[in-house]
Amino acid sequence: MIMLRLLPLLIGYAFGCIQTAFIVGKVLKKIDVREHGSGNAGTSNVIRVIGKRAGLLVFICDVLKAIAAFVICAIIFSGGGSFFPSSLPLEPGLYAGLGVILGHNFPFFLKFRGGKGVASTLGVMLALDWRAALAVYLIGVCILAITRYISLTSLTMAVLFPVLLLIFSHNPETIIIALIMAALIFILHRGNIQRLLSGTERKLVLTKN
Repeated sequence: MIMLRLLPLLIGYAFGCIQTAFIVGKVLKKIDVREHGSGNAGTSNVIRVIGKRAGLLVFICDVLKAIAAFVICAIIFSGGGSFFPSSLPLEPGLYAGLGVILGHNFPFFLKFRGGKGVASTLGVMLALDWRAALAVYLIGVCILAITRYISLTSLTMAVLFPVLLLIFSHNPETIIIALIMAALIFILHRGNIQRLLSGTERKLVLTKN
């Protein structure tokens, strides 16, 4: 039982270390995006520093790497999820997803300075339970459209997912891992939370490129 969690966690971490924002910054602008803007290697900072197309590319890749790790580990270890029979255990994909988020946030080859894991968490949501994921996505889009605060949108979605998993009767372990994912988002958004409370948080402004 431990290996159904530990090995997927390690495999997921390897996927997470594919640091898309860092790669895109180096390829397109010959810069380390962590040295510009907010200092975060993620979608929102890439949008601010490079542009919306680059940001969209980073977002899609970060979502897909989480889905890929989840699906691969579910196949290898006979696990379940949105793309598999509901009777199969979620643990292989679930822990792979957690590993992706940890690898994205704390990539060893970048001295553990990565992103905040929001896009990868969205990928895990979809691979784990598409019903809960779509509900989270819809609410997130509405909040972003109304407030234009990426951070507030991310924090709200992080809170909603464990709640929806509880509503859809997932087991305690799944809900606990979802809470850990949410906690990571809150921890890495400490500065954003302070700025939201003080009214100094920056809103999303799209560039032309």
